[in-house]
Amino acid sequence: MANLNIRVDDTLKKQTEEILESIGMSLSTATTIFFKQVCRYKGIPFELRADPFYSPENQARLRAAMRRMDETGGTIHELIEDTDV
Repeated sequence: MANLNIRVDDTLKKQTEEILESIGMSLSTATTIFFKQVCRYKGIPFELRADPFYSPENQARLRAAMRRMDETGGTIHELIEDTDV
């Protein structure tokens, strides 16, 4: 049996342990399950993708909306709901 040492944010570890405990599972068991799924799928067993909020297109849209809001006034809700670039 191998030992594995990893570094993870304290808050993330605590939150994860609380969730796992609520379903009766240890962090060690969850890690083993994850590893088995990686082997089964020959990769990460879930989709990884970037948050579209940070896409260059969305950031450009938000900057343009903020400029319009600065120039003409308005509310944050108009900034969020505005679909014109």
